[in-house]
Amino acid sequence: MFDQIAVCCLKSSMRKKKAALLSITSNTALITIKLIAGSISGSISIISEALHSLMDLAASIIAYYSVKQASQPADREHPFGHGKAENLSGLFEAMLLVVAAGIIIYESGRRIMYDGTVHHPSVAIVVMAISSVVNIIVSRHLFKVSKETDSLALEADAKHLSADVYTSMGVLTGLLIVAQTGLAVLDSIVAIIIALYIAYEGIGISRKSVRGLMDVRLPEKEERKIRAVLDGYKDELRNYHSLRTRKSGSERHIDFHAVLCKDADISVSHNLMDRIEANLQKIFPGTKVLIHPEPCDHYDEEKCPSHCYWVGPINKEQEE
Repeated sequence: MFDQIAVCCLKSSMRKKKAALLSITSNTALITIKLIAGSISGSISIISEALHSLMDLAASIIAYYSVKQASQPADREHPFGHGKAENLSGLFEAMLLVVAAGIIIYESGRRIMYDGTVHHPSVAIVVMAISSVVNIIVSRHLFKVSKETDSLALEADAKHLSADVYTSMGVLTGLLIVAQTGLAVLDSIVAIIIALYIAYEGIGISRKSVRGLMDVRLPEKEERKIRAVLDGYKDELRNYHSLRTRKSGSERHIDFHAVLCKDADISVSHNLMDRIEANLQKIFPGTKVLIHPEPCDHYDEEKCPSHCYWVGPINKEQEE
């Protein structure tokens, strides 16, 4: 069982690394063509997109190394593993998005004041169309891998690229209008709208990253699944309490106190806890489970000479 889990974790790590490398490659290519198109056309929205892609490249590189670091096993200095490297990566990527938005807004405002012009809009239009198609393909792949491997770093990277899809389409629309009307100011207005969207995405990613760094409990839906597993052992597990959950990158941590019959053989109790742990890991692969056994205090020789009664899970007030 544990060998299978190790193999599964290794395959997941390899998939995440390959996805991150794909993002790095695509962003490098898009930055190059956007900078060339921006220099030829003088479009601030194209230059803004190039800056956005540059931030995406930085985010992709950070995501790659954070995924690599997070996949490292626990060691003496990091006994709980390296999973939070992905949370730190997501937070840093969010900061990059907000910084990029600020730079774009500043530059767009300056261009509006000084009446910037757009030359050869057809070149910029072709480049943005290519950028949109590439980012759609890569972002969908990253979202798929991030969902299957539960990687926050890849999810953040995918959101960067999906934001690029919307912003690229916005720039493309703006350039088409500029080409038809000659109103170059629309180019700067589109760039500001793009910047506001980028900032919004950055704030959303930062919130999710901080939740992991602050050891916020798992979602209620996931905790219900955990309780359902524990309730399924009511014929052997007398009770449980002090359930605690948290998430570190893509790795979940679950610990609780298990109330067992005071006369139960230690090997029998250990086998029970192994089965509970294996069941939880089937639902949440890669989960670290810690169980603290306690003797049951409901022992009654007359009513129950060989084992204790199942009294059911305690209520929330008792657990707290």
